[in-house]
Order: sequence, then C-alpha cells, then structure tokens
Amino acid sequence: MTTQSHTGHEHAAHQHHGGQVKDEHSGHHHHHHHGGGKVSWRMAASATLHCLTGCAIGEVLGMIIGTALGWSALQTIALAVGLAFLFGYALTMFGIRKAGLGFGGMVKVALAADTVSILVMEIIDNGAMLVIPGAMDAGLASGLFWGALAGALVLAFIVTLPINRWLIGRGKGHAVVHGMH
Repeated sequence: MTTQSHTGHEHAAHQHHGGQVKDEHSGHHHHHHHGGGKVSWRMAASATLHCLTGCAIGEVLGMIIGTALGWSALQTIALAVGLAFLFGYALTMFGIRKAGLGFGGMVKVALAADTVSILVMEIIDNGAMLVIPGAMDAGLASGLFWGALAGALVLAFIVTLPINRWLIGRGKGHAVVHGMH
C-alpha cells in the first residue's frame, strides 16, 4: 500500500479511500505513488499553483518596491527573486507546520520541495519581463507593467507544470511535502 498525501490545495479536492485517491469533482480514483509512479496533471498543477502563489506574492511585492524606489531593472529583479523564494518557502513551511518538525526541519523540506520549481519560475517570469519591450520601465500605474507581469507568471506556470510533474513522479520536489499533511 502506498502512502497517500497531498498539498493543502489537494486536500480540498480529494478524499482518501484506502490506497486510492478519489477526485471529488470527477469521481475517478487515482493511484498516487512516490518515486516513479504515475502522477496526475491535477496533482502537478496543484503543486505548481502552490509554488506560483509564493512566487507571485514575492515577485509582485519586489516589482512594486523596486519600481516605487526607482531602482534599476537588475536591482528590482534581484529583490523580486529574493522575495519570491522567501514567500515560496514560507508558504510551504506554513503548510507543514503541524507535521511536528522543528524550524530547521521545515526549512530543509521547503528547500527540497520548492527550489527547482521556484528557480524555473523566476527565470521564466523575470526573463519575460526583460524581453517584453518597456515592461520594466512602464511604472506601477501602467497596464503594460501589470499585463506583462500577469503574462509572465502564466508563462512561468505553463513551463514549470511538466517539470513539477516529472519531479513528483520521481519522489522529488513537492513529493517530499505530501507525506506531511
């Protein structure tokens, strides 16, 4: 029998039934295995959305602060990336706080669960912001700035989704968090 576990988002969408997970929306049962088993796109999307939430909070906050302070694009991106990692890890640690781990243990789990996902997202969304003409210089009141940032985050989700699915299927990434909920 495999151990069943899910992110906080997945707990809202699934019920446990022995060695299977029943999807409340479709009624289908899915077998989830760690370390090489088939991983549903829904599970991967949930993990990716979790990561994207932390990234987006840090990214938006960093862009707002850097732009408001008149920082260069490089300084603003550095702040946004740092905050994206901080908020991404913090969300994971908040989600596993009842697992009985100490702070150091929670940090280790967050690092293992989120580093690759956040790194890929940050490369994609900041790269997009840099290549969209005028996006970094548009200012906070500009539709171009917010539209470019929203598009960059959507692109980051699309690129990171299959990577997270692959990682979870190999017992890596968010798979390390699943047993703690």
